[in-house]
Amino acid sequence: MLFKHAEDFRAAPRHAVTVFGMSGVGKTRLAALLRKSHWFHYSVDYRIGTRHMGEYIVDNFKAEAMKVPFLRDLLRSDSIAISSNITFANLEPLSTYLGCPGNPAKGGLPFAEYQRRQAQHGAGEKLALLEVPQFIERAHDLYGYDDFIADTGGSLIEVIDPDNADDPVLKELTENTLLLYIRGTEKDAAELVRRFRESPKPMYYQPAFLAAKWKEYKKLNGIKDDNDVDPTDFGAWGFEALLHDRLPRYQKLADNFGYTVEAADLAIARDGDEFLDLVAGAISQRGRM
Repeated sequence: MLFKHAEDFRAAPRHAVTVFGMSGVGKTRLAALLRKSHWFHYSVDYRIGTRHMGEYIVDNFKAEAMKVPFLRDLLRSDSIAISSNITFANLEPLSTYLGCPGNPAKGGLPFAEYQRRQAQHGAGEKLALLEVPQFIERAHDLYGYDDFIADTGGSLIEVIDPDNADDPVLKELTENTLLLYIRGTEKDAAELVRRFRESPKPMYYQPAFLAAKWKEYKKLNGIKDDNDVDPTDFGAWGFEALLHDRLPRYQKLADNFGYTVEAADLAIARDGDEFLDLVAGAISQRGRM
């Protein structure tokens, strides 16, 4: 959904925007702000963690509970119920389920199991993105929202081809929404790595990239046995490698099919009108290029 003139975007009776960029750059903060201006917030990660991976997450909780005799007996008799309390702001249940590979004594998963859960996430993310048009109409017809924001995870770029207009997921997004890249700085990237070490977020690797980085990490650290890998350290190292691999692909997606705004500019937006002004400015900027 590209516009020749910023005025065309401003004058549209309804707005639908898909924001993307590195995890932690401010997409969810923006969506929360826009909710106060009567925008419908569609969180892709929340949709993945509830509709598409919810049963996997809860079954994993139950499997851990079954290891405790007291809880096992209560579960078997349906005396207790276990559920996932995932929210837009708290994706911990999804992060915990995805986990990190490595030493089981440190909470790590066998690498093959980690790959299996990654595949589940990749499939769920594609489905959640393909549902964006459905939710645009649902938000309007059921709840009366004219404006819609799709808050995507950092891994959006892993499940689409930014060079292929016929990519099925990309095609749905570009035909129904304006794609907006929230671009951070190198300083932002370093801060995100630091924050990831303290509070990991859900992350998804393309299978070939994951296999290559797993091999590279073990070689760099002289590790032969998977069980000797520190899962927390690999998670942070892998996140940093993945982050820098994604940055040029985010920009390519914006250059081919969307627009770019700086994270620093977006951080000072106070309401929906100021957000629309920023998008209009990005449209005008692209038109001058």
